[in-house]
Amino acid sequence: MSSTIIEKLAWRYATKKFDSTKKLSEEKLTILKEAFRLTATSYGLQPLKMVVINNTALQKKLVPFTHEQQQVADASHVLVLCTENEITSNYIKRYFEKVEKTRNTPRAILHPFELYLIDSFSEKTNDEIHTWMAKQAYIALGNLLTVCAHEQIDSCPIEGFDPEKYDDFLALGTRGLRSVLVLAVGYRAQDDLHATLKKVRRSESEIIVEID
Repeated sequence: MSSTIIEKLAWRYATKKFDSTKKLSEEKLTILKEAFRLTATSYGLQPLKMVVINNTALQKKLVPFTHEQQQVADASHVLVLCTENEITSNYIKRYFEKVEKTRNTPRAILHPFELYLIDSFSEKTNDEIHTWMAKQAYIALGNLLTVCAHEQIDSCPIEGFDPEKYDDFLALGTRGLRSVLVLAVGYRAQDDLHATLKKVRRSESEIIVEID
């Protein structure tokens, strides 16, 4: 199989050791920010924000909240994927105002779907809404991992962290946010042995089901 993107996906791995002396350029960082902004989300509501941390002293303080994973200290940047604390009817209305303005679509055409979403979310519990938002964060993470591979930026997705301590330490609550996922990005250290290990994946026949 010959494909540039497949080769780059084979190149990527969950980086265990970053070279702390190497930093992402502003151009690379801008690409990641834009990739996050362009990520698909359910209904297009984008109930997410990404906190970008580029402060070595701050990153080191995150290590105890990240199950002592040194990647957050040594990475060029730490990206914290967050969800909104709540989805209100006003949030949904603002989205449709943006649709109206961006696409010049008459509000009368948009209004039925707008009302549907407002009614739908009003019937959900907070836990159901937070679960839905967390799923959107995982979509964004997958997109970022692929873009990192394409741009040959090393990355390590991290679920093993204490969200409440992150939220408190970074004062995310004051911004109406809660942390869901962490992504350390930068460049692999030359002595990271994990970079040379073969990928362990199930074969195509084991994971692909084709229905003709």
